[in-house]
Amino acid sequence: MDRKDYYTSKGDVVDVDEKDSIPYEPERQPTHMTKDETIAKVLEVHEGGNYHHHKLGHHDRDVDRVRNIVDLIEDGERKYHKLSWWRLYIVMLVSAVALGTLSMPSVFATLGIIGGTITSVSMGCLSVYTSYVVGQVKIRYPQVHHWSDVGRVLIPGKGGVFLSRFMACAYVFFVCLAIGSHYLTGKAAFRTIVDDQAICGVVWSVVTLVVMFVFSLPPSFNEISWLGYVDFASIMSAVFCTLISTGISAHKKDWNTGWKATALPGTTFERGLVSASNAIFAYAFNVGQFSFMEEMANIEDYPKSIYALGITMICIHTSVGALGYVFVGPGIKSPALLSAGHTMARIAFGLALPVIFISGAVLCVMNGRFIMDKMYPNSVVRYVNTARGWAIWIAIIAALSLFSWLVSEVIPGFNALLGLVGALFNTATTVYGPSVMWFVLVRKGPCFGTRRNTILTLVNGFIIAIGLFVLVAGTYASIKDIVDYYNQVDVGKPFSCKA
Repeated sequence: MDRKDYYTSKGDVVDVDEKDSIPYEPERQPTHMTKDETIAKVLEVHEGGNYHHHKLGHHDRDVDRVRNIVDLIEDGERKYHKLSWWRLYIVMLVSAVALGTLSMPSVFATLGIIGGTITSVSMGCLSVYTSYVVGQVKIRYPQVHHWSDVGRVLIPGKGGVFLSRFMACAYVFFVCLAIGSHYLTGKAAFRTIVDDQAICGVVWSVVTLVVMFVFSLPPSFNEISWLGYVDFASIMSAVFCTLISTGISAHKKDWNTGWKATALPGTTFERGLVSASNAIFAYAFNVGQFSFMEEMANIEDYPKSIYALGITMICIHTSVGALGYVFVGPGIKSPALLSAGHTMARIAFGLALPVIFISGAVLCVMNGRFIMDKMYPNSVVRYVNTARGWAIWIAIIAALSLFSWLVSEVIPGFNALLGLVGALFNTATTVYGPSVMWFVLVRKGPCFGTRRNTILTLVNGFIIAIGLFVLVAGTYASIKDIVDYYNQVDVGKPFSCKA
C-alpha cells in the first residue's frame, strides 16, 4: 500500500506509511467505540466519508493493516501509562537525589551552617510548591506533554509557537548539560577507584559514556523505575560511607575542622551565587515532571509524590550538607566523595557508580522521550515497539549521549557546570517558570480578589523576582567561575588527559 494521508481525531493531517502510520489517536476517541468501530471510522475518514461498515469485507487488506496499527498503539498506550504515584516518586527521586546531593556540602561551606540550612530548607519548600503548580497545569491542560508545550498555552498565536520552539531547544540543551555532569562524576569516580594516573582521563570519560548509553536504552520510565531502588541505595551508602569516614577524622580533631555558623570571611558575592545555583540544581526535581506525569496511570495522585519527595529531599540535602561541612570544614571538595580520604574515597565512589549511571540514564531517557514525541507525535514510532521505532530510539540516545559527553569535556568544572545549569535552566523550571504559569494558567479570579489570591499573588511575585535575579546574576557568576577554573595552572584543557 502506498503512502496515504489520514486525519487524526483532532483534525491534523498525518502522512504515513505501512510501518509507522497512526490514523487515529485512541486517547481522544470516544470511550464507547469498540476496536472494530474504530477501524471502520479510520477507513471511513480515509475514503472521504463513503466507507461504511458493510464495505469492510471488500478491503481486507486495509482492515488488517489498520487492525495491526491499532494493536501497536494500544500496546504502546498500555506500556506508557503504568506509572503509579509511588513509582513517580521513585523516578523523580532518582533524578533529584544524585549529583545535587554531592554538591550540598560545598554549598554549606560557602554560606555557613545557618545560611546553608536556610537555603536548603527554603529551596525544598519552594520546589514542592512549584512542582504542585506544574501538576495543576498538566491536569488542566492535558495537551501539555512536555515543558515546551507550555509556550503554546501561555501565549496564543505565532508568539506561542516561537516560545514553544525556543523552550524545546533550551530544554534539550540544558538537560544535556545535566547529563554532562554525570560524565564528569563518572570520570572522577573511575580515576579515584583505579588510582592510576598513567591512564588518560578521557578514557574513563568514554567508559562512562558507554555504560550510561546502555542504561539509557529502555524507553519507558516505568521500565527503569525499579532501578530507582538501586540508585537510592547507591547514593545513600556512598554518602554515609563518606560521612562516617570524615566524622571519624573530625572526632580525632575534637571537631575542630574550621566550620563556621556563618559564611567564611572573604566569601565573594559570585561564590555565594554559584552556591545558590547549585542548591537550585539539587532541588530541581520537576525538570521532567510533565514527561513523568504523562505516563501516570492516575494523574490525580501526583501530589502524593510531590509531598513525599519534598520531605525526603529536604532531610537528605540539609543533613548531608551540614554534616559534610562540619566533618571536613572549609576544605570540603565537590563532589563531596573526594573528601573521604584516599582509601575511603575509592570505596565511596565504587558505591556511587550505580547512581552516576542510573540518574544520568533517567535524564537521557527523559530527553529522548521528549525528542521522540516531538519528531513522531502521530506515529507508532514514538511507542518504540517496532523495529523502526527501536532503531530511531537508539540513534536519538546515541546522539544525546555523544553531545552531552562533548559538553562535559569542554566544561570540566563540576561545581561550575552545576551552577550554570541551575542558574540558566533550573530557575525557569523550578523557580520563576511555575509562578508565571500560576498567574496565567492556574489562577482563578483577580489577583487581589480574595485573601487566598492576594497571598498567592505576593508569593508568586516574590518567587519570580528571586528567579529572575538568580537567572541573571547566577549565570554571570557561574561563567566567571568557569573562566577562573580554566585560569588555574593545574587544570587541564578540554579533552586533555588531565582535565
